[in-house]
Amino acid sequence: MTTDDRQFPAALAAAMAVPFEYDGGEGVDFEPFAAFLSAEETTDWFRAWTGNGELSGDDFRVFGQDGSGGYAAFWLIRPNQELIDQPVVFLGSEGETGVVARNLGDFLWLLADGLGPWEAATPYSRDRVPRPSQELAVVAERFAPGQRRSAAAVIELVTREFPDFDDTIMELCR
Repeated sequence: MTTDDRQFPAALAAAMAVPFEYDGGEGVDFEPFAAFLSAEETTDWFRAWTGNGELSGDDFRVFGQDGSGGYAAFWLIRPNQELIDQPVVFLGSEGETGVVARNLGDFLWLLADGLGPWEAATPYSRDRVPRPSQELAVVAERFAPGQRRSAAAVIELVTREFPDFDDTIMELCR
């Protein structure tokens, strides 16, 4: 894996090209970026988010945000793995944290099932009725055909794999 590759993988670019409908809070609260944040922007954000000026943002590739400014990113935690095999995380503007998908394929199916990063990371938002997206299902089927899962299954699997994500991030905060 290239440590500072800032190019969207084709699957992510295809998913980010599909419009997300907020619909007054009933849809998906997600605003994709056209490209990953730069290394400098990511480090500035992560230092501000944690209050820890000694950190870098090297372990994250930020690709979108919710309406309040919380970021969705790949978390580069798996050594020697490609970007598409890294987990997707959400770090909210109000301190919310969550690992929302084990990899890009799972993230595509999460989106197709009608949840965005914020909705997947915040348990209180899961009471709403998701609105599956046929357009995003086409993207998921194209790029991750053998990974079809419901949003609930995606969240359950990643939560089991990374049960201590919140603690890991909070330990970095000052």
